[in-house]
Amino acid sequence: MSLEQAIPVIKGYWYLASVYSIWPHGKEDANIFAQKLAARLMLIGVPVFSPIAHTHGIEPWTGPQEHAFWMAVDKPMVDAAYGVLVTEMTRWQYSKGIGIEIGWAREQKKPIWLLNPVTLAVRPLPV
Repeated sequence: MSLEQAIPVIKGYWYLASVYSIWPHGKEDANIFAQKLAARLMLIGVPVFSPIAHTHGIEPWTGPQEHAFWMAVDKPMVDAAYGVLVTEMTRWQYSKGIGIEIGWAREQKKPIWLLNPVTLAVRPLPV
């Protein structure tokens, strides 16, 4: 299904979940990947919040933090989002953070879509 067909006109934004610490090409590349994907979505009119693109540049100022710190930062953003777009990147199924974000969205009965980062096609996340 095309992104335009699946994504309704909404107030607010979609939370863009993507792989970070387990990305095989490293965290810097995961950040660039998230930034480029977020930009592509914004350019076609899909409002998104990418926690990786947003916090990667902030992390040097917080100092090293545990995973729980970043998840606490991300939780209010998932809560406020219309739904979650899960980027189908290598190893996304093994991401601890994405698993937690999916769980939060499911608890709140928010839409969750798998997003192909090449074609921008989406499909519902299997239960």
